[in-house]
Amino acid sequence: MKNRHSVEQIIRILGEIERSGLKISDACRPHGISEQTYYRWRNKYGGMEISEARRLRELETENGRLKKLVADQALDIQILKEVNSKKW
Repeated sequence: MKNRHSVEQIIRILGEIERSGLKISDACRPHGISEQTYYRWRNKYGGMEISEARRLRELETENGRLKKLVADQALDIQILKEVNSKKW
């Protein structure tokens, strides 16, 4: 699923909803999001500044890249062990 909102937009929307003083359902409607989306965003980005959110995104990207690298290395090690265990 493609993200409709950037992290910066999410943080701005959260701030607007919190400052509006309206019920959550009424405050979410103009932004085209559901209450569930609001609460999910609030749990993930609540209280963050835009610079912190950018840093979080960079760390998540790096973490994914490192996990892939570790998985590739584990696969290489497993293949080498299988080849080494065979009697020639």
